[in-house]
Amino acid sequence: MSSALSLSADEREAVQAALLSWYEADHREFPWREREDPYAILVSEVMSQQTQLDRIVDPWAAFLDRWPTVEALADADRADVVAFWSDHRLGYNNRARYLQEAAEQICSEFDGAFPEDPDALESLMGVGPYTATAVASFAFDTGGAVVDTNVKRVLHRAFGVPDDEAAFETAAAELLPADSAGQWNNAIMELGGVACEKTPRCDEAGCPWREWCQAYQTGDFTAPDVPTQPSFEGSRRQFRGRIIRLLGEHDQMDLDTLGHRIRVDYTPDGEHGRAWLRGLLNDLAADGLVSIDTDGQPTVQLRR
Repeated sequence: MSSALSLSADEREAVQAALLSWYEADHREFPWREREDPYAILVSEVMSQQTQLDRIVDPWAAFLDRWPTVEALADADRADVVAFWSDHRLGYNNRARYLQEAAEQICSEFDGAFPEDPDALESLMGVGPYTATAVASFAFDTGGAVVDTNVKRVLHRAFGVPDDEAAFETAAAELLPADSAGQWNNAIMELGGVACEKTPRCDEAGCPWREWCQAYQTGDFTAPDVPTQPSFEGSRRQFRGRIIRLLGEHDQMDLDTLGHRIRVDYTPDGEHGRAWLRGLLNDLAADGLVSIDTDGQPTVQLRR
C-alpha cells in the first residue's frame, strides 16, 4: 500500500510526540475517557453519534446509573430504554433499541464477555466499523486508527490527504503509534475538536502541528466538511491578530523573529516577507496599536 503522507520516519515520530505531549498536557475531561469498561465506552460512542460530547456527559452517567452493566441493560424493559433515550433527546430512538439488542447479543452469544476484536464487535447490532474500532481502541488499546469527521479534517488540512475514504484510512494508520492506540485516537480527535474545528483556533489552542501543517502555512483551511474557506482564515486580519497576541507575550520583537513566529513560511525577501509584514505593521501602527523602532534592526512593540 502506498503512503498517504509525505513525512519521513523522523518527521512522523516528531508529529506523534508533539500531539501526544499536547494532549497529555491539557485536554477536555470526559468521564468515559477515564474508563476501560467496554460497555461504558460503547454507551458513550452510541450516544455521541452526531452529538457534541459535552451534551452527553449527564445522560451517559444517568444511563449507567440505571443500567450499570451489560447484563442489566439486556434484562431491561425495551420501552424503558427507549423512553430514557427520548427523554434525554439523544437522537434517533432506534439507537437505544440497537444498543439493548447488542447487550442481549453479548450475553447470549459471547457469554457476557465483551468481544475485543473489531470484527467481532461489528457483529453486534448497530455497531459499524467506526464504533467497533473506537471501542476496541479505547477499551482494549487495540483495533487500529479511528477515523471520524474531525480526524479527516485534521489529516486533510495538516498533510493534504485527499478527500477519499481509503486515503484517510491509510494516512490514519500510518500515523498511529504501535503502542498507544487509545491515547492516540483520543488525542487526534481532540485536536480536531478544540484546535482544528471548522473555524480553526490554531494559535489559541496551541496546535502542536503548526510546524508541519499545510493549512497553517498557506492560510487555506478548506476541508471535506468545510467546503468554502472561512473568510477570516489566511486573511490580513488573522495575521494582525497573531502579531498582537505575540507582542502581548513578548512586549518587543525584531522584525524577522516576529515574521517567523506568525507564519512558518516567512522568508525575509520572499512573497510573505518583510514587505508583507511591514504592510501589516503599518496598518496596526495607523490604528495606534503598535510602534515601530527603525533605528538599527527594526523592532516592534505594543503601544501601552
